[in-house]
Amino acid sequence: MERSLYDLVRERAGRCCEYCRFPESVARLPFHLDHIVARQHGGETSLENLAFACCHCNRYKGPNVAGVDPKSRRIVRLFDPRRHVWDEHFRWHGAFLIGKTPTGRATTRLLRINRETAVETRELLMQEGAFVVEPTQIHDGAVGCRAA
Repeated sequence: MERSLYDLVRERAGRCCEYCRFPESVARLPFHLDHIVARQHGGETSLENLAFACCHCNRYKGPNVAGVDPKSRRIVRLFDPRRHVWDEHFRWHGAFLIGKTPTGRATTRLLRINRETAVETRELLMQEGAFVVEPTQIHDGAVGCRAA
């Protein structure tokens, strides 16, 4: 993959995971470009089909485009950073990410965003001021994170 494409996706995301909002600047493992629609399902390697993802969200999402909403038990589309507005589907409750919609709930569940180690890490970083959950607007209307 071209480095310039990686850089464009990274900068568009404000250097934060587009799913869990974790800042790249404090991550121990490298971030990945996630194919929102996996190549095996016909997804292209294009700016419109790529999301900047931490290694955990990328691994748990895999090739999935849908998941089960734990509330309704229905299969719904996962959060798509190119089509959806983050704040419409998610909200923070401390270091715990709450899915506000079926899409948000299915995404947080499938990507295991609130696994114990992730919540503990976010809590520690919040105490240090290195992870701020208040959203800030970045270019193209996407919601970004702010890392100290």
